[in-house]
Parts: sequence; structure tokens; C-alpha cells
Amino acid sequence: MTSRIPPEPRDEPPRTPVTVPAPDLPHPEEPDYDVVGVGLGPFNLSLAALADGLPGLRAAFFEQEPGFTWHPGLLLEGTTLQVPFLADLVTLIDPTSPWSFLSYLRAHDRLFRFYLYERFHIPRREYDAYCRWVAAGLQSTHFGARVEAVRWHPDAGLFRLVVTQTAPPAATAHAGPSDRAGAWSTRVVTARHLVLGIGTEPTTPPAFAEVESDRVFHSAHYRQRRASLAGLAHIAVVGSGQSGAEVFADLVRNQQPATQHLTWITRTPAFAPMEYSKLGLEQFTPDYVRYFHGLAQGRKDTLVPAQWQLYKGIDAETIAEIYDLLYERTIDGGDEAVTLLPGVSVQSASLAGEPAEIALACRHRDQDRTFALTTDAVVLATGYAARRPALLDPVAGLLALDDGGRFQIDARYRIATDPGVTGRLYVQNAELHTHGVGAPDLGLGAWRAAVILDDLTGGHAYRLPPPSAFTTFGAPPRTDGSHPAPTTTATAATAATAATAATAATAATAAPVRQVKPSSVAACPVADGGGRRASDGALDAASDPGLRRRHPVMLGEADR
Repeated sequence: MTSRIPPEPRDEPPRTPVTVPAPDLPHPEEPDYDVVGVGLGPFNLSLAALADGLPGLRAAFFEQEPGFTWHPGLLLEGTTLQVPFLADLVTLIDPTSPWSFLSYLRAHDRLFRFYLYERFHIPRREYDAYCRWVAAGLQSTHFGARVEAVRWHPDAGLFRLVVTQTAPPAATAHAGPSDRAGAWSTRVVTARHLVLGIGTEPTTPPAFAEVESDRVFHSAHYRQRRASLAGLAHIAVVGSGQSGAEVFADLVRNQQPATQHLTWITRTPAFAPMEYSKLGLEQFTPDYVRYFHGLAQGRKDTLVPAQWQLYKGIDAETIAEIYDLLYERTIDGGDEAVTLLPGVSVQSASLAGEPAEIALACRHRDQDRTFALTTDAVVLATGYAARRPALLDPVAGLLALDDGGRFQIDARYRIATDPGVTGRLYVQNAELHTHGVGAPDLGLGAWRAAVILDDLTGGHAYRLPPPSAFTTFGAPPRTDGSHPAPTTTATAATAATAATAATAATAATAAPVRQVKPSSVAACPVADGGGRRASDGALDAASDPGLRRRHPVMLGEADR
């Protein structure tokens, strides 16, 4: 879909150009870019959109696919985002951005239609269309370009990326001579800093690793392959997150009960709803991310699986629709023609019979009983996992890993590296083990991008939001059993006196701050276990005395 109305320039004074500090090296080299993003899913696209509002920041983003795509196999009719439309690429950080969802609606003359639509959760297909519109409009995005390798050059203090053209890029108004089809095949790009946003990849359970059949496939490919399921006598769906529920609901809608049976299998104890209470959703706020990051790694590894209803549950509307479909089907003695099996794991799978059927060896966890199930096709709604890309192999020895072989990632999304690496390597949606269940959540995407830009520019990007959760995560800061005094109106002199006394008392009793070992990653704020937190900017200034910051400003605010 092409825009009929291009984004309009903002009628506000231009911002002061930002700069990215250069390292103090004997042989510095001017890079092609201050920052390069590898991959263009929603999270790096958010970073690109917010970076577009920072004059002076030289950024480029490379994606091997010929154009933007977002879970094309699950863009089913009637499915919506599980977050409100305000969780677009930019709005929760910069509502005035020309790349907001509302700007997209205006560009496509859909504002009044959306106004009458009266929905907070937009169709997935429209979110995909919105992202494609942003990707096509930004000058920093380059599709059909795969980053083959990343190398660090210490003398120059730069990353060098080998980029190969994989497909002729789509024609855009901003395409320059170097982007036109056939203009180049492989080139080297230099950058001070990198941001990895390659996303996650579909996971196949070990039980299905040896099964080679075109009728066993991941739900990521469901929309493209669902036509091949028509006419089969039995279909099994494995996995009960939102994707599994949407696939199962789609199969039930189109099922012929007289000739087809559906089975839904999940390891979870129930087909349970996703946590969607207002206080429960505060676990998807920056406050909780900071709290979680400060926990011991062993505790994090235990906590994430226990929070399965935050990210593996099903929205209540989808559950209700499935139930209602089955209820209506069984009126007057009709056969539901489905089997729902919670608390069941698939131990092994193999091909059997002619034509080849799939034999599943299953186990009911609570009863500790095994049973067999034979089916004609299996849709694996078994989730996604982060991966370590081969392009990092040349710098693998410079990256710090934990005992589980995972990246060590600080509070500002930087991978810990060898002290000699002065460039910063950021990650997006690869930090579930360090930052918690909010890592893949679209609602935190703009905030994480702003944290990265804030870190890149020394605090000259966007004003990061202050603490906003009503929940106090962790132990409260006061442990003497008393309650905080109520807020009262005071004169300036009284307030100043109180503040001075409080500062002195805090300095006298404060525990030592844990120090980060020297490396290319500067000292970062460490979560103190809870309580009401200072804003991100205040945390950075307090925990990183070597960082010369001016107060971060909202776009355009300082220049009015």
C-alpha cells in the first residue's frame, strides 16, 4: 500500500544536531555511520524511526529480505495485536513523530474510519501495513542487503561489516545510486556502534527433530500452508500460546466435523488466559525491567518459566471464541470433533503407515501415563528463540558470555565485550534471560530504542519516562517499619532544608555501590531491588560519573 499523502515536516524549530563521541585512539578513522542496525523487524525499525528525528546522527539499517515482513504466516483474518495501538514504533517515546500509527492513518485517509472503528487493539494486518509504510519512507533502511560478517578494527576504533546484496531493493523515493539494483554486490561498511535486531527464529521441539514431512511445520508458516491441510482426516496442533490458539480457532472455523478431527496438545496445565489485569501488566513497564535486570542470574532463570501466563497465555476473546464455536456445534447432540489435551507432552514423533502418517508418543504429566496418537498433520505452535548469528563469528572471542553461553547484557542493552573494544554492540529482543519477559513485547520496543539512542548520544536523544508503575517491585527502600510521610505543601526554604538533610543522611548510611569491571561497556545502573526508582536519565548520571550528559530533552523542547 502506498501513501497518498507523504509525511509532513514538523512545524517546530530544528533540533540541535547530536554527536556520537569518537574514541581517543592513535589512528582514528571517520566511519561511514555512527550506528548500523543489523536486521529490520519492528524493534530495529523503531530505532530507525526514532533515530530519524535526531539530526546529525548517521544511521543505517540492513535487512536481507527484499522488504519488511512481520510474521506473515500468522496474519490471519480477524487477529489483532495484543497491545494497544499506542505501542507503535514511536508514540510512547515521541507522540509527535511523523512515523506514528496515527500519522500512518492520516497519510492513508483512514483517521475517521479508525475513529468509528472504536478499537484499542488493531488488526495484525494493519500493523504490518503500518510498519511497511514506515520502512519504505525512512532513508536509513536498506532491504535486500545481508550482513555476512562483523569484524572489529582496534586501531581505527570501528566495526567493519561485509554486506552482500541479496535481492534488488524495492524502488523508493530515497534510494540513492548505491542502492539501485545491480549497483553493487558486496561492499564494506564501517560504523562506530552496532545494534543487532535479527529477531528470533521458530523452534522445533526435539521430539520432531528427525521427522521430515511437509505436513509437519511451524505455525510461522501456517497461513502459507493451511490450504494443504484441507481434506485431511486428522490434524494436531502442538502448543497453546496465542499462536497455537489462533491456529486452532482458524482450523475449527473451517472444519468439516463429519470428516475431520482436530486435537490440541499442550504441556501447560490448562488452556489458560494471558495475564491482562492492569496491575499485572505493570510487569511490562520499564520499572519492572530495571528490577528484573538487578536480580541474580539464577533467580532470573527460575522466574521466567514461572511467568508463562505473561507470555504463553491466550487472550480471553480467543478462548471464548473457541468455546462458543464448540458449544454451538454440539447443539442437538452434534459432535464437537475435537480433543483438547492440556498437561500433555510429545515425547517422540515418527512417520508410520502409507500414506505416511505421523505417530506421536505422548505423556500426561500429572498421571504419568503414556499414550499414542496418530495424525495426518502437525502444526507446531512451539514458540521462538533468540539465536547467535554466524555474522558475529569473527568477533566471538571478544564477547562476554555467561555460564549458559548467553550474552552478558547490561541495563542499557549492551553486550559486555573485551576492554579493547571501544565500540558498543547493542541487542534487541535477545535479552529475555537478562531483562525478562518484556524483551519481545511491542509495548516496550520504543522505550528500549530510546534507551539505546540515549546511551549512544550521551543523553542528547529523548527524555526517558520517569517511574510510572504503581507496583513497588522488590523490597521497599525503607526497612524500619515506618511509612513514608505524606506529601505536604512546603516553602522553598523548608524543602531545600529537608532535601539537604535527606542527602546527608543518605550519604552517611548508603551501602557501597557494586562496581562493574572495566571494559568497553561503561558502568551502568544496577537495580536496587525495588522501591520507587529515579528516572533513567538520573540513574545514568548517578551511576556513570564519567558520562558527560546534559539533561535529556523531548524532541524540540530545548530549541523552542
